[in-house]
Amino acid sequence: MRPCADNTLIISGHAVLTVKEKSEWVRQLRFPVTYPRIYLELARERGLNPADVLREAGMDAAVFADPAGRITPQEYMVLILTVMRLTGDDGLGLEIGLRLPMTAHGSLGYALMCCGTAGEAAEVLQRFWHLRGRGIRFFFAEQGEWLVFDFRTELDVPDALRRILFDAMLTSFYRGLQFLLGDASDLGELWFDYAEPDYFPQFRERLPTVRYGMPATQIRLRDRSLLLRKLPMSNPEALSLALAQCEREYALLGEGQDDTLAAARTLLMLSVEGYPSPEEIAEKLHMSPRTFRRKLQVQDSNYKLLLEDARRRDALVLLENPELEIQKVAELLGYTTPANFTRAFRQWTGKTPSAYRSLHQSLHQKFRE
Repeated sequence: MRPCADNTLIISGHAVLTVKEKSEWVRQLRFPVTYPRIYLELARERGLNPADVLREAGMDAAVFADPAGRITPQEYMVLILTVMRLTGDDGLGLEIGLRLPMTAHGSLGYALMCCGTAGEAAEVLQRFWHLRGRGIRFFFAEQGEWLVFDFRTELDVPDALRRILFDAMLTSFYRGLQFLLGDASDLGELWFDYAEPDYFPQFRERLPTVRYGMPATQIRLRDRSLLLRKLPMSNPEALSLALAQCEREYALLGEGQDDTLAAARTLLMLSVEGYPSPEEIAEKLHMSPRTFRRKLQVQDSNYKLLLEDARRRDALVLLENPELEIQKVAELLGYTTPANFTRAFRQWTGKTPSAYRSLHQSLHQKFRE
């Protein structure tokens, strides 16, 4: 495996991945080998020798012999593409997601299992998301009658890889929710913002309602009260130990115990006066604006990115209210003109605000029928 000047990785003469991210974390040892091991096991089931797969991907097999081994996010993505190429199976993501156990998520998975309620588990997940989900931005919110978990990638990667990553993440996330709640029933829907792939029909019966070509990549649960449901494996003492371990892992990854990014996301809420400025958030966090900017930069973020995420999150909620004119939605979100809002919304979702509203109302009507 060798990188070219434009960050295109070459494996056995094949250009397999171009990473356009400037962040150095994609080349740091952050990914536990637990996840790539599952891809290697699937490759073994398809008749491939894992050692040959690793050799093809230009990776050291010794790393995978260590239970605590870690690879870079870039190596992880290269391995996925290598397995996909050698097996000829584009549906790897759904298969991985359906078989990924909660224990694969290490101390974070154990902490989630020990939480008192689903709401507490969601907060713990958001707090320690970077331990396992670095490269994907995640938030959850109540939208009308729905509880929504929203996912966005921070990496510019090939469409095939992006599809595998989201297939695996949303499927395993949904199965994890069922496991935590002790509820095997159909809890809601999976939304993907790409077209239905050819391999989907073979998984249809093993998944809940799945909708493709949607304006966002989300898990949408029909019952908001699920956040209040008590979890059957709740254990406060074990939760305390698991959270302490998560903190230690954060420190080892160089994240420390700095929750500035999570706190800023929490504070960046829409009010009648609009969104708080970076200076106002810094003041609430008891730090100078300069320190606030620096702490966000260390975590590969900035106020502009946070504001964009908040606007996108709130736009999806506000547009579900048919009594709010789109011009008013744009005004509430701080856009100077409806055209600027429409342009931004189309970049987020591929649809205009009016098209999204019509789609949502149509789906809502079908659900009620």
